[in-house]
Amino acid sequence: MKLIDLSVPISPRIREPLPAKIEYATHEDGARQAAEILGLKQEDFPESKAWATEMVTLNTHSGTHIDAPWHYWPVSEGKQARTIDELPLEWFYSDGVVLDFSAKPPGYEITTDDLIAELKRIEYTLKPFDIVLIRSDADKRLYHEHYAFLHAGVSAEATLWLLDQGIKVVGTDGWGWDIPLNLQAEAYKKQPREGVLWAAHFVGKDREYCQIEKLANLDKIPKPYGFKVCCFPIKVEKASGGWARPVAIVEE
Repeated sequence: MKLIDLSVPISPRIREPLPAKIEYATHEDGARQAAEILGLKQEDFPESKAWATEMVTLNTHSGTHIDAPWHYWPVSEGKQARTIDELPLEWFYSDGVVLDFSAKPPGYEITTDDLIAELKRIEYTLKPFDIVLIRSDADKRLYHEHYAFLHAGVSAEATLWLLDQGIKVVGTDGWGWDIPLNLQAEAYKKQPREGVLWAAHFVGKDREYCQIEKLANLDKIPKPYGFKVCCFPIKVEKASGGWARPVAIVEE
């Protein structure tokens, strides 16, 4: 069995709209903290050292994470949209499929025809609960100044088509599932209309599903299907998303 890490780190070095902040406490800092809590002196600890810790401030959509239906809209499929802690764990461990669009330029919007053509190329038919991973290789530019704008996105029509195949979890190695936000804004300013801003996300109003965003290493999965994906989200109470460390499990 081979395990392939499909996550990016939580890091303040990633240039994104929702950056993380990390404050690092040294072993000496830990001894001072522990001494204060326990009514001791720092030098009571071996070499005046104790625990090393970190204080992390981040959005639930920082780093590799999973969007819950509540992220898209208050209602999904006619009822209150579920939060990340309310979703069935069975969704997040299933057969994986990688669809390779790494040859497409940043900002390209993947269509239903593109999905069908790629599935035909790899000779695979989707089945319910497959976890579909979209490869654009945006993770190779993770620390680029414009990382959030360097992925190929998926159209609303193509997203709906995937859900029609019984898919509940999709994923991308880009910053977001839709085309980059800057391109959405440019298109809307030219012609303000519905269906331009966050169009694929808004599919979640009518169809319940989850997106994994900011994946990595999809190019390291040795075959387009025939492997498992494990991507359980952290259980954040009543949250619109949860961090995850997705892994591809490949039988050798």
